[in-house]
Amino acid sequence: MQCLFKHHDSKIVSSCFYQLRRLKQLKCHVDVNTMKLLISAFILSRLDYCNILLSGLPMSTIRPLHRVQNAAARFALGLSPRDHVSDALKKLHWLPVTHRIQYKLSLIMFLVHNHQCPDYMSKIVSLVSDDPGRRRLRSATSTDYHVSRTRTKLGDGAFSIAGPKAWNNLPQSVRSADSLDSFKRKLKFHLFNSCFNV
Repeated sequence: MQCLFKHHDSKIVSSCFYQLRRLKQLKCHVDVNTMKLLISAFILSRLDYCNILLSGLPMSTIRPLHRVQNAAARFALGLSPRDHVSDALKKLHWLPVTHRIQYKLSLIMFLVHNHQCPDYMSKIVSLVSDDPGRRRLRSATSTDYHVSRTRTKLGDGAFSIAGPKAWNNLPQSVRSADSLDSFKRKLKFHLFNSCFNV
């Protein structure tokens, strides 16, 4: 299975670097803000497509996607390959690939929690408070979701495990957002701060 994801990643990486080479031909014809939009449309959108399938995979599988994002960030800001990329990502306000995966998982969990998703999604996760054995515990009053135990690392990547883990790690101030737009803003702010220690 991991071999399949590596093949998938290599296809994405190849496609993204091809698009990056094409964008380099436009660099002298467009301004920085337009180039950022083009990079978001042609490269970041590919990195984000179905990225929750990559949750739980080892860094060796995800690292090539990080290389693509780093190359795109350096290109967007006109940096050399030797320049450190963390400041570039921070300046562009781009979350690293691993945090983008957490963002997507948390976003889907918000939809599940607020009954804004298909029924089959709601049926694969359950609130801790729904467990009859925990109704007298303090955790029963929280909005935590039950995280099942798995025997394999690959099992940890299943949405029924990765989704609740991502949600449970969010502060209550983010979880309690009263709208999807508000949740997105708070979530991005929280992940950005945890990543770059802002």
